[in-house]
Amino acid sequence: MQCERCPEMAQRNPVLSELNGNIESSILFVAEAPGRLGADKFRIPLYGDATGKSFEALLAMADLRRVDVFITNAVLCNPRTPAGNNRKPSRIEIHQCLVHLAALVDLMLPRLIVSLGATALDSLNMLFQSEVSLRHHCATNVAVRPGTEVFPLYHASPLAFIHRPKSLQMEDYKKLRMVIHGSP
Repeated sequence: MQCERCPEMAQRNPVLSELNGNIESSILFVAEAPGRLGADKFRIPLYGDATGKSFEALLAMADLRRVDVFITNAVLCNPRTPAGNNRKPSRIEIHQCLVHLAALVDLMLPRLIVSLGATALDSLNMLFQSEVSLRHHCATNVAVRPGTEVFPLYHASPLAFIHRPKSLQMEDYKKLRMVIHGSP
């Protein structure tokens, strides 16, 4: 049965399968939504487009591979403008998809959730009723419940480099490596 929570995206396939990574991992990455030229096309989050390439390079900075983590999105389907381009999911769409994120978190019980961008962090703040800020908490781990911390990062999209240059994002992933592996 197809999800019909968000009428504008009801005909799209959610990007959630074994292609998302290791469900037994203690590390969960949460991004915004599947990209039209990447995840929506290939069924793999943060893959197949410029954002996917950027994410792969940043992930390597943390000494991580896709098989080491599980990757999902705040919204599981690709939101589009009437012209067919990607658009930011609405707050209502994020809220509608929160049930899926909550179920995933309950299933995985991750010790670390890495949010990629403000939209992903907003969804986690809704889920945990927290007030973690990308601006104030970037690249730091923040406890959101016993045994679970959120590590906010900027989105891996090349467009996000306007807000946080790639050189700083690379440093952020080195900090993530320290949190996960305990080594520089």
